[in-house]
Amino acid sequence: MRLIILGTGSMAGEHARNFALDPEVEIVAAVEPTQQRLGQFAEAHGIPHRFAGLDEAIAWGDFDAAANVTPDAVHYPTTMQLIAAGKDVFCEKPLATEYSQAREMADAADSAGVINMVNLTYRAAPPVQRAREMVLAGEIGTIKHFEASYLQSWLVGRHWGDWQTEDRWLWRLSSAHGSKGVIGDIGIHIVDFATYAAGSDIASLSSRVRTFQKVAGDRIGDYTLDANDSVVMSVELANGALGSIQATRWATGTLNDLRLDLYGDRGALRLLAGGRQSSLLACIGADIDTQTWREVACPPVPTNYLRFATAVRSRVNGDPDFRRAAALQHVLDLSFAADGLGSLAIA
Repeated sequence: MRLIILGTGSMAGEHARNFALDPEVEIVAAVEPTQQRLGQFAEAHGIPHRFAGLDEAIAWGDFDAAANVTPDAVHYPTTMQLIAAGKDVFCEKPLATEYSQAREMADAADSAGVINMVNLTYRAAPPVQRAREMVLAGEIGTIKHFEASYLQSWLVGRHWGDWQTEDRWLWRLSSAHGSKGVIGDIGIHIVDFATYAAGSDIASLSSRVRTFQKVAGDRIGDYTLDANDSVVMSVELANGALGSIQATRWATGTLNDLRLDLYGDRGALRLLAGGRQSSLLACIGADIDTQTWREVACPPVPTNYLRFATAVRSRVNGDPDFRRAAALQHVLDLSFAADGLGSLAIA
């Protein structure tokens, strides 16, 4: 597979390093309008061709697929351009900033017959894959209740840098710069994490969304700090289970922690991923009476990057695909719409 990387931000480096692990993938070009960043990225990863814009890269055309690592608001126009050119696309999350665009992208990819996947990183966490297997096999019975959270703390710590002075963090706090806040940034991960492991999608939800004051005047330079910081959703799954999903950047003392508890009528599962720990615990059978939790072995799973490369070679689309990402975006859009208004059904 001859691959181009579109965008050269911090996540683009992850794409370059991970795709380089597949000996059948050749990263042939990078696309970035800022010449200095383009040169530094191409040099760092040994990429031979460089283009200032996607039009130039498509006119050149000597590639099979693209990793789209542009800012969120740019995913839609650039991916649609790649699909029109008949190129397979591996897109960063979220697929688009609104459901109508995400659905259009999924429809276009299906019509064009191109391989399409979205980088929902935590699909590559072994606990979530093993938990889903156990749920679908009926090992914990019917899920009745669940609790899911994605907890970050970079607004109160400097472990990832100083958000008040670095553009790579400030844009995530500003809707004018394309951010959909914590809902768009990490909300998509925890909604996918919870519903994928549970084996059931969301049927209805209610939500509360908050943007907290971070500096006087809620502005730093060109950035108005108006994007949401925390969301709490109360949801019902299609199987009737009730639960909560929350995400925040204000969880002091956490790093990057995804947590999920699934409670069934024959057992329960507890998942941790994303931060300093990755584990799956189960309380099943006789352990239910003593509330004993035992660790479950979780075999390694391939990364999304390697699964995309496999899909391109086999011409069998991988998961999560654009259709799944569009469904998740529908949930996220409704979480905005439902803020304080009561429960909304997922149509």
